[in-house]
Amino acid sequence: MVNAMVTGAAGAIGCAVVDALRADGYRVFGTDLIARDDDDHRILDVTDESSVEATVSSIEEQAGPIDVLVNGAGVLSHRPTLELSADEWHRTFAVNATGVFVVSTAVARRMVPRGRGSIVTIASNAGRLPRHSMAAYGASKAAAALFTQSLGLELGAHGIRCNVVSPGTTRSDMTAGILADTAAEQQILEGDLTTFKAGIPLGRIADPGDIAAAVAWLASDSARHVTMQDLVVDGGASQER
Repeated sequence: MVNAMVTGAAGAIGCAVVDALRADGYRVFGTDLIARDDDDHRILDVTDESSVEATVSSIEEQAGPIDVLVNGAGVLSHRPTLELSADEWHRTFAVNATGVFVVSTAVARRMVPRGRGSIVTIASNAGRLPRHSMAAYGASKAAAALFTQSLGLELGAHGIRCNVVSPGTTRSDMTAGILADTAAEQQILEGDLTTFKAGIPLGRIADPGDIAAAVAWLASDSARHVTMQDLVVDGGASQER
């Protein structure tokens, strides 16, 4: 049995990733601050280094090596920069960037002696270009993406692949409030010149399964010669400028 660990597993994208990996034959240990009715689910705060270490150790003692790690835990910050508090900035980075560092290094230290492993970080297309009212979120996701790619450079010699998936707007808990407004959803699809927001050429909002499929592929042996890449899954939004 091949084992995978997924953070942020209680969210819409996290749940889809868990399901996709299980469909591919992995035993998946999901983690989140939110409990789930799942024997392999763990309560975990990715910003708590001691808890991360204890959880990773517990999973490996129970089931054996973690072969795949998916960093899916994240929080959204959507606020004009001059209205952004230092507390919100730090909280956003603590989960979206520092959490990726803490969990990735805890798992990677165990992967290195085994000479194998795959780490996939879910970032965002907001980390690739400026987005109005998303300075903290975009900056934190850019940090997570570059960290993951840098880690991949260092760990390639040990047979460990590190990749990034950068979704665009996706139907999830984070976007539920925005997408509940039909006019707002149409604005996302068409773009908004007043906020320098490009539209989505494919004309649809992503489903969590679209993101999960990309994650599952990068985690699999089908992508065995792919590392340090950032796969953008946004319907072409970040290319329309």
